Amino acid sequence: MRQLSASWKLLRAVGHALGGWWTIRFKFPAMTPAQREAAVQQWATRMLALMGVQLTVQGTPPAGGPVLLVCNHLSWLDILAIHAARHVRFVSKAGVRHWPLIGMLSTGAGSLYIERERRRDALRVVHHMTDALRQGDLIAIFPEGTTSDGHGLLPFHANLMQAAISADAPIQPAAIRFADAATGETSQAPRYIDDDNLVTSLWNTLTAPPLLAIVRFGEPQSAYGRERRSWAKSLHEDVQQLRRETF
Repeated sequence: MRQLSASWKLLRAVGHALGGWWTIRFKFPAMTPAQREAAVQQWATRMLALMGVQLTVQGTPPAGGPVLLVCNHLSWLDILAIHAARHVRFVSKAGVRHWPLIGMLSTGAGSLYIERERRRDALRVVHHMTDALRQGDLIAIFPEGTTSDGHGLLPFHANLMQAAISADAPIQPAAIRFADAATGETSQAPRYIDDDNLVTSLWNTLTAPPLLAIVRFGEPQSAYGRERRSWAKSLHEDVQQLRRETF
């Protein structure tokens, strides 16, 4: 029965993804930026529900920009959960842009792309992020640079945080955790690390018991004269504390 239920969820999720593609392709050109943001948030909320994932938001999401959101990174599911809590523009690896269907959905949601293999590309992305923040955007990054197993936090990379300093914008820490909805215990079903692949992670998520996606927002903070490395170290501690508070 679990396999049959997962197959039904997958079929509906694919249909919903195609609906998102249609909206971006044919409706977005006539929408205002605010209408697009609302559409992305509604689409992400519905996608979570179709996959059997209930969203729990703790704390207060940013009401508006400019804000740079920093969060721990566990899975591809992080992006859906955060989008459902509050539309933001993610900084994603460049390869995502070329993924079938997912690439168009990501681009339509406003993602900025970085080529992680090219060290100099970070400078280009920081310039784009700075301009976007100055225009009042909400941008989200995963400063660990990759997904972790959820048992702890990897060190934070500080380069992209320079955008908040240059734009004189606040940074808001956040933390995410996935849990079994019945027990509240941390679930590894959506994990996407090391040798995991997207298809396996997706199937494990669909075959798991109902899940909770817990997104906890901290308080926005200014640099207060800190350079990016010292700010990144402080934010690492803040996100770690937010993680503990999701339990």
